[in-house]
Formats: sequence, C-alpha cells, structure tokens
Amino acid sequence: MNLIEILRSIFINIKGNKSKVFLTTLGIIVGSLTIVLVLAIGQGSQASVEEQFTSLNVGTIQIMSGFGRPGPGMVKLSMEEVEAIKEEAPSIDKVAIMINGRADVNYYNLSNSTTVGGVTEDLMEINNLKLEYGDFISAENNEYADRVAVLGVDIAELFFEEDISEAIGSRITISGKRYEIIGVLKRLGDSQMRGITPDESVFVPYSVAQRYIVGNNTNPNIIALAKDINNVSTGIEEMENILYDTFKDKSEQFMIVDAGSRLESAKASARVMTLMLFSVAIVVLIVGGIGIMNVLFVSVKERTREIGIMKAIGARKKDILLMFLFEAIIISAVGGILGIASSTLAMPIMNYFEVRVVPTSFGYLLAFGFSVVTGTFFGYYPASKAASLNPIDALNYE
Repeated sequence: MNLIEILRSIFINIKGNKSKVFLTTLGIIVGSLTIVLVLAIGQGSQASVEEQFTSLNVGTIQIMSGFGRPGPGMVKLSMEEVEAIKEEAPSIDKVAIMINGRADVNYYNLSNSTTVGGVTEDLMEINNLKLEYGDFISAENNEYADRVAVLGVDIAELFFEEDISEAIGSRITISGKRYEIIGVLKRLGDSQMRGITPDESVFVPYSVAQRYIVGNNTNPNIIALAKDINNVSTGIEEMENILYDTFKDKSEQFMIVDAGSRLESAKASARVMTLMLFSVAIVVLIVGGIGIMNVLFVSVKERTREIGIMKAIGARKKDILLMFLFEAIIISAVGGILGIASSTLAMPIMNYFEVRVVPTSFGYLLAFGFSVVTGTFFGYYPASKAASLNPIDALNYE
C-alpha cells in the first residue's frame, strides 16, 4: 500500500465514526487548550510582576521599620540615619526617607481622604517618579518646612478634572492647613512603595508631614539606591553596620530588602504556579491519549477481518502499522489545532474577568507538539497489535 491509499483508508474510517472520533478528540482539545492558557497565564503573571517593579530601580534597597506603633523598646529611623548613610556608605548613590499616613485633603468644596507621604528630594529618582507638570519636593522645601504639595495624577484629576495643569500654583487644605501645589506626577500604576500608591497620594516635605500631618505615631522607612547592581550586596552590608552602630542589638527590628531579590522571588512564585497548572494540563493530555488508545483497540477489534483481507491481498505489516498509527496522529493533531483555536476564543473571556493572559508562539507550539506526541505514544501499541495479527486468524475472526 502506498501512502495515499493508507491516508484514504484512514479518512474513510474517521468519516464512518465521526461521533466516536470527536469524543476521543475532546481530551486532546481540552489538554492543548489548557497548556496554551496555562503558559499564557504564567506569562501574564510574570509580566504583571515585572510591571509592578518598574516603579523601583533594580538597585533599590529599603530599610523597613518595625511594624506597629512605636512603643517601649521600639526604635525608629530618622534623618540622622539618612545623613549617616550618605556619609558612610560609599556603595549608595542616593538615599531618601519617607513617612506616610492618611489625611483629609480639600480643594474648595471637594474633599478626599487619601494617603499623604512625607518625603525627601531623592525619592523621585529612586522610585522612577516622573512629573507631568511642575516640580518635586526639594531639599530647600524640607529645610524650611515649606507647606507645598505634589499631587498624584488621580488626586489631580479629582480636583481639577480634565485640565490638571491648573493645579500648579493652586492651594489645597491638608488636615486644616493650606498647601501650595508645586507639581503633578505622571501616571505610574502599581508601585512597590510600602503603604503608598503614588497615583492616589499627595506628597509633602518630610519635615512638614512629621510636624503637621503624621506626627510621631508612624514608623519612617529609608529607601536607598546603590551606585549599580553590583553594589547592592555591599550597600546592604554598609547600611546594616550603620544601623548596628546606631541602635546596637535593637537594629534587628529593621528589615532590609532589595528590589532585585523581591522581583526574582515574585517571578519564582509565578513560575511555580505555572508549573503546577502545566502538570494538570499534561494529566489531561494523558487521559486524552488513553482515550485514543482505547478507541484504536476497539477499531482493531471491529476491523480484524478487514485487516486479514488487506494482509491476504498483499498489505505488509508496516502498512497496517502506519495506517493505525497515522490515524492516532491525525486525531491528536486535529485535537491540538482545535484546542489552540479554542484558546484564542477563551483568552478574551479571561481578560474580561481581569485574568491577564499573554499568549506566546512557544505555548502554541508546545501544545501542538504534546498533542502529536501523545497521539503517537498511545497509538503505537494498538497499531502494533493490529500489524501483528495473523492473516488466517483475522479472516476467521467473528
């Protein structure tokens, strides 16, 4: 038998058993669909993690104060530690201190309870904040305790609607005191700044926030930027030494983390979740492959006399093997293609429910490849059994 005759026989058999073949293919369809979606969800998760960390430079290091309100035995960071890091940590390029709390912010008859962050001038560069209009908090603003404010874009749009440029020079009231708006930030989106979302916040000088808004009931955090990624480890050691020299054993109340390690940790968690879901997809494909094997076994039983006739008129063992093996491969390949096509319909639905998916060519190829391999693996044994039938026994089979 030549290849055309083998394929013709396969398609005649498939056409005569449409329902059975379709039900068999369902397992492959679901398996390949699951593989594509799992990899797309995993890719989407990693992309989301990376976007969340774009607000921080990779060389960013944070010193986070002890959690909770200050009490007996609890120590806090201050501007003294900022100055010490500037002077005694050569691996650190820039350093800022931040304190935040909630306050009522008013503009004429509009009012909003939002997060107010007291910051120093270097925070803008360390956290990659960009200005839409105006200027950021300066060293002079902190030195002279100027009552000035920089608005996040959401707050600016709330108060000034479409033309947020009008914010510059206007005055708002925070906790009963008047502040001049000197800047409006560009939209940032998600941020890893602890306890504050820049788009929804108002920034004022650190000294002003400490005096008029937050007081002494919140723990400040220090954020530093290493000179380059290779200086992060050294910078952490230098800051640990400064904290120990200042607070001795109480320095253990502080936690030092760098953005790079947190990014890798978050991405590793996303990869583990993707691997777990991928394992589920493989199980589904295996179940689909078992279904193909069962159908081929039934097909061998039903076509035993036909196999005997083909062997009697000259069909070789190789021809019978290829006929059943190709049938398994075609069924699984079609299932893989239909699964991939189904994924393109499922992705918009997942996006609608705010599940981020990022499809990749690798995901499509992997789904199709696994489908074909599954069909080949589970189809070979029934095909081998069919090819091994004795012609005389096959002709006499009832």
